[in-house]
Amino acid sequence: MKKIILPLMALTLLFSGCAWFQAKDQLSAQELAQDGMEQYTSGNYRKAIDSFEKLKDYYPFDKLAMLAELKIADAHFKLEEYEEAIVAYDEFANLHPLNEAIPYVIYQSGLCHFNRVDTVDRDQTNALKALEIFNRLTQQYPEDPYAQKANEKSKQCLKSIAGHEFYVGLYYFNSKHYKAALVRFRSVLSQYPDVGVHQQALQYIARCEEALNGEASRVN
Repeated sequence: MKKIILPLMALTLLFSGCAWFQAKDQLSAQELAQDGMEQYTSGNYRKAIDSFEKLKDYYPFDKLAMLAELKIADAHFKLEEYEEAIVAYDEFANLHPLNEAIPYVIYQSGLCHFNRVDTVDRDQTNALKALEIFNRLTQQYPEDPYAQKANEKSKQCLKSIAGHEFYVGLYYFNSKHYKAALVRFRSVLSQYPDVGVHQQALQYIARCEEALNGEASRVN
C-alpha cells in the first residue's frame, strides 16, 4: 500500500509545483495595468494593447479590467485603427452604460469617423456618421465638456456635408442639368444655412432659374 501512496504523493507535489511556478510567473492585474500604461504613455500602443488584453483575459472581474477595456480602445485610436477603436468603445459603452467616462467614449467614437472625413468631392458617409454621434452626445450630456467639443466638430461636419451638396450642384450646373442643380442648391439653403456656402448657393439658384427660364422661352 505504501508503494502506491508514495508515487501518488510525488505526482501531486509535481503538479502543484508546476501550478505554483505558473502563478508566480504570471503578472498581477496591477502589474499588467502599470505596464500597459507605461507602454501607452511611451507611444508603444501595440505593446500596450497586448498588456491590457492579458489583463482582461487573466483578470476579467478585477476593477482594473475596465481600465484595460478603455485603454485598448484608446490605443487603437492612436494607431488610427478606427474600426477596431469603434468596436472597443462601443463594447465599453454597452458593458458600462452608467460609467462617468461615457461622454468621452461617445466623443472618441465620433472622432473615429470625423478623422476620416474626406474632401467635399468625396463620399460624406463619415461626416454624416460623426455628426450623428456628436449630436447624440450633445443631446444626452449637454453640460459635459465633451459635448462642447462635439459642437465644434459638428459645425465642421456640416460644412463638409454642405460643401459636398454644393459641389454636386455645381457639377449638375456645369453639365446643364439645371433642375437637378437647383434641387441641390436649394437643399444647401434649407438644410445648411449657416456654414459658409449660403451666398454661393443663392447666386447659383438665380443662375439656374435664369437658365431654366431661358430654356422655357426657347420652347415657347
